[in-house]
Amino acid sequence: MFLQILIILLAARVLAVVLRYLGQPPVIGEMAAGFVLGPMLFGWLMPDLQQQLFAPTNLHEVQGLGQLGLVLFMFLMGAELRIAEHGAGRHVRAAAQIAGLSLLLPMLLGVAIAPLLYPGMAPAGIAFWPFALFIGIALSVTALPVMARILKERKLAESEPGRLALSAAAIGDVVAWLMLAVVVAASKSDLNWTHLGLTLLGLTLLCGLVFGVVRPLVARYLQRGTAQGPLRVRDMGVLLSGALLCAYATELLQVHAAFGAFLFGLSLPRDERIADALQKRIEPLVLLVLMPCFFVLAGLNTTGNAFVVTGMSIFALILGVAIVGKIVAGSAAARIAGLPWRDSLMVGALMNTRGVVELVFLKVGLDAGLIGAELFTLLFMTALITTLMTTPLLSLISRVAPQR
Repeated sequence: MFLQILIILLAARVLAVVLRYLGQPPVIGEMAAGFVLGPMLFGWLMPDLQQQLFAPTNLHEVQGLGQLGLVLFMFLMGAELRIAEHGAGRHVRAAAQIAGLSLLLPMLLGVAIAPLLYPGMAPAGIAFWPFALFIGIALSVTALPVMARILKERKLAESEPGRLALSAAAIGDVVAWLMLAVVVAASKSDLNWTHLGLTLLGLTLLCGLVFGVVRPLVARYLQRGTAQGPLRVRDMGVLLSGALLCAYATELLQVHAAFGAFLFGLSLPRDERIADALQKRIEPLVLLVLMPCFFVLAGLNTTGNAFVVTGMSIFALILGVAIVGKIVAGSAAARIAGLPWRDSLMVGALMNTRGVVELVFLKVGLDAGLIGAELFTLLFMTALITTLMTTPLLSLISRVAPQR
């Protein structure tokens, strides 16, 4: 286990440094490490060594760390989501408009190409509509954490397109996770409408419990215990316990544990003390150790057979739909909201960033049996390429796009 983790961390750090010199955020290097250590590169160059190090029978501990990393990452993402308040109502309306169109158009395009993918790439036993809806949701995701890093490094976080894109991504991620939970529940129901109804009822009750009961209790506990001071170690223990308990609850409902952790994080008060404590005490371990394990586990599920089965034409179709859907939708919605052309195109480019959140969605879909290894590979590469596009695309837009 320790040798595996050492190799994973070294690969993630080396690729992060290399891509940072190319103007990319380090997290993209960490994502790429999963692909590099998987069967398509390391397994192709040194198949015996790759199998010896990363055979499925040798990955139980790494799988546990990766699953924990995923759950804690989604908890952190929920806890740190913010919708900017600049411009109040006008800003929120514009962000909601961008989020809505940036979800709707890629989703419709994804569902439209699903009939081409379903016959050869759907897992055995999966019905068409859960498969098609998952493709649509996967193509409509925006990676808020990666976008935030790109905006920060380019000093665009306080610009109007930056604030709008961040807020739209926050709204869109919440809606996408809710839709994913419903699709996973539907796929598990085996067309048993009673089972599906009970699962959705359980999710509804859990949301009501978390937001109606747990949220005020946690806020009161933190207010009484810390008196505006920094959070204590035992306070962090309470928050982590809540995240893990909600993750367990959604797992019992046959919805992925990551959704429960995200739900609990989302329910926490928007208190800067909480965000600061999580960023200092939990986030470094999650991002530097646990998430690279998750990325590599994801990368190990890729397969070179994806191109043997489908050819490059299907991959080009998926990639084209992903790029066009997001950039056109984001740019059009921003333009309708009154932004000049340059800012509108920047919003579209930012909404095309898929990154870590896309990989999380894909792993959930793979674990739930909604997609197989071949389609997982194509969507994994789509996530990498669309994320790598963001920084150079922003530079190009800044140089050549008209101001108005």
